[in-house]
Amino acid sequence: MIRTKLSTMMFLQFFIWGAWYTTIGNYMSAHGMSSDAYLPYTVNPIAAIVAPFFLGLVADRYFATQRVLGVLHLLGGVLMLLVPGATGSPGLFVFLILLYNLCYMPTLGLANSLAFHNITDQEKQFPMIRVFGTIGWIVAGLFIGFVLSRFSGAQLPDTTPLPLYTTGVASLLLGLYSFALPHTPPPGAGRPVSIRSIIGIDALRDLGSKSFYVFIASSLLICIPLAAYYAYAPIFAKVGVYDAGTSNIVTRVFPNPSSLMTLGQISETGFMLLMPLMFIRLGVKKMLLVGMGAWVLRYALFAMAAPSAVFWLIVLGILLHGVCYDFFFVTGQIYVDKKSSPAIRGQAQGFLVLVTYGVGMLIGGLIAGKVYNGFKGAATDLTLAQWAKFWPLPAAFAGVVMVLFAIFFRPQTQESPVAQQSVR
Repeated sequence: MIRTKLSTMMFLQFFIWGAWYTTIGNYMSAHGMSSDAYLPYTVNPIAAIVAPFFLGLVADRYFATQRVLGVLHLLGGVLMLLVPGATGSPGLFVFLILLYNLCYMPTLGLANSLAFHNITDQEKQFPMIRVFGTIGWIVAGLFIGFVLSRFSGAQLPDTTPLPLYTTGVASLLLGLYSFALPHTPPPGAGRPVSIRSIIGIDALRDLGSKSFYVFIASSLLICIPLAAYYAYAPIFAKVGVYDAGTSNIVTRVFPNPSSLMTLGQISETGFMLLMPLMFIRLGVKKMLLVGMGAWVLRYALFAMAAPSAVFWLIVLGILLHGVCYDFFFVTGQIYVDKKSSPAIRGQAQGFLVLVTYGVGMLIGGLIAGKVYNGFKGAATDLTLAQWAKFWPLPAAFAGVVMVLFAIFFRPQTQESPVAQQSVR
């Protein structure tokens, strides 16, 4: 019963994100805001930087996790329903996206913290629960491609406000559902409150070891090139596949960019189910390295595909998302939880959100936007030849981080003074 509730929570959590995150760039480009299309991918990390306040203070000390989760999703749903009304006013549009993300981003860590609190074996149980989040993202993309397309006329549904309204309604639904989730009391109730504890510095001190600091630094750095994928892969897919007129069985099954991007989540589902076995065979370091290497390979494939819009290379790059996300992000979340005690679980997950989705993605989004606009100039979008020069840049950056991580990350067999668990 609890596992079903947690799985449903994860499904809705990532259905919400998938419904707007992969479509917002094409929506803004279609409504005269292409030069600002990177901004939602910078306000998203800004919100992630604020997220530890909710995890380290509100959820850890004063209120039950499921109630904080519910309130934030209800507020976020209302805000997202207001976003389409600001179309044509880029400043107000992005500001509302920022307010929405200030509500949504804390819920990523809250959902993880709630799930970890209510399971006993992270490596075996969490991937089986988290996989429903991936399924939710897939369903969101297919819903946009096959259901909303029936209401968008001759337009791609990505370029209409329908995905934004879908996000708002789903947020309201999850907000109400959250109050039925297992009661998860604040584990740090009564502990002293400080800025250090709110942003996770105290948790970092408790978790601290050389290998953990290397993991945190590498997580921040690898997210800089990662931001380019989330911001520009859907736009690249539109230019490289649909605008180039590619037609085959895959584009007939996935008839628009948002549905095509779900191929990444489909592969993510498969790799998520393999993660318990992979933990046994590879351990944390090798799994993280494989995830980093997959990002390098993905960008290299995009660069090779771009000049002639080689369809199968683009699809292969998207399919690598399963390795990219599961072996890096999900492995990192489990690694942090295994090193945490119940009292600092929320702070630790919040600190990881701050470092990855926050600081790393913010820097990456700003850099990717500047590089993209530098290539684009006064044009509407990049040409295929320009995309071929764009993608090698994040590939090279990710490759350097991967090599540094391989050299300096040396986890010990028994390295957790807090959880006293074996982490390889």
